[in-house]
Amino acid sequence: MSIEQIINLENYPINNTKSSKYSELVNYTKKKLKEDGCCVLPNFIKPDSILRMKKEIDRNLGKIYFTSDKHNPYFTKDDQTLNSEHPKRIFTVRQSGYLNSDDLEKDSDLNKFYDLDEMLKFTSDSLEVFPLYKWADPLGRNPYSIMHTDHYFPWHFDGNEFTLSILIQKADKGGFFEYCPDLRKKDNENFDEVRNVLKGDRTRVKSLDLKPGDLQIFKGRFSMHRVTKIEGKTSRYIALPCYVKDPFKINKPEHSKQVYGKALPIHYERENIQGDGLTEWIKKI
Repeated sequence: MSIEQIINLENYPINNTKSSKYSELVNYTKKKLKEDGCCVLPNFIKPDSILRMKKEIDRNLGKIYFTSDKHNPYFTKDDQTLNSEHPKRIFTVRQSGYLNSDDLEKDSDLNKFYDLDEMLKFTSDSLEVFPLYKWADPLGRNPYSIMHTDHYFPWHFDGNEFTLSILIQKADKGGFFEYCPDLRKKDNENFDEVRNVLKGDRTRVKSLDLKPGDLQIFKGRFSMHRVTKIEGKTSRYIALPCYVKDPFKINKPEHSKQVYGKALPIHYERENIQGDGLTEWIKKI
């Protein structure tokens, strides 16, 4: 599968980095990310490619690992030394499933997309992160996330600073992506405002109604976010290609088992922690 068969190059010429249109595109994404921590590029993926991805998911529904558990916004254990109103002690039920990266088909459009050098460079230019790498995690590098009727992914922060997502199939109702831009910073967890959002305050909440084919670039380590409850019969499918600043760091074994249903030898070999001091969790919606 060629880049021309997957990406809408007429609107997003990421294969022509010397062109003025590419410069304009990158300037736009940088501006949106600085303003809001989020940038959506409509119809980035061609409809035929989206259809092939949807069919790939449909063919492999039996391989999806579904989980339902309670977590706080940081995916940490309950700390009873804290006040009961502390956000680290507010737990909500999450339901979601993943078609792991190692279960994607050999000719998967998502694999082809993820491995494009042009996509890696465009992401790096947009985020102004140099160098940027493909993720070494064999399960989480580019999975599909699936949410069925009544599934809900509660408020949380990501462990990795940024996330890419491509909506493949929209739910009949619900399944909106909501976020609070820059709710915390490296030197300030801002627990009071996090608690306010968890308790229903929508002052800082923004909502996105993504469409199939839209590419979203999002800084999820500092902006708390969620996916609202899925309603209706149609499931929500989304692709999650993940590029990283550290080519060595991958998910911890326990977290990998919790989210993907298993841990591989590499997860035990590369156990480590984040270096910025913020409460830890390596994953994305």
